[in-house]
Amino acid sequence: MKLLSQTHSPFARQVLVLALESGLADRFEAAHHETSPTLRNEAVFAVNPLGKVPALVLDDGTALFDHAVICDYLDGVHGGTRLIPADGRERLAALRLQALAHGITDAGSWVRQETQRRPAQFRYAAMAEGQTQKLVAAYDFAERDAALEGALTIGQIALACALSWIEFRRLPGFRDGRPRLAAWYDRFSQRPSMLATPMSE
Repeated sequence: MKLLSQTHSPFARQVLVLALESGLADRFEAAHHETSPTLRNEAVFAVNPLGKVPALVLDDGTALFDHAVICDYLDGVHGGTRLIPADGRERLAALRLQALAHGITDAGSWVRQETQRRPAQFRYAAMAEGQTQKLVAAYDFAERDAALEGALTIGQIALACALSWIEFRRLPGFRDGRPRLAAWYDRFSQRPSMLATPMSE
């Protein structure tokens, strides 16, 4: 299998971390592909009409996208303990935390767009502020209510990857006033799977 990835994508990192945690990293070849809304990458478009990474090309040529689909596929082929629980409250808790992580990344992307990437004359301060409020609310929820402890799940992986991207991009942070979340993230960041997949430009 071939994984079209990106070294600064929290979504691609989520796939890589899950693969390492489940012992599947040697089952595919990962290659960095630079993409952006204004930079068309033909190799990526050839397997994903949305032009985004990650995308996983199976041995039979089938291409899977996006990260959630890829993670679900990989979690079904490794033969060990499922990182996406099959049912019950554990499944709901894991998927809810994964959704929170995806929302953090989405809100952070909007903040970055409106404060860093878009030409200054086109930036929309109200949008940046509104999305920052979402980040703050999500951090507070994670500090207060998220299932951070216990058996490893896709939710924890997704949250750690999202928070690492927040810090990598120097976006509004999650540490101040949230000791539980910050301590958990620092511990999780020392897992071999995270150390093996550092973010870089």
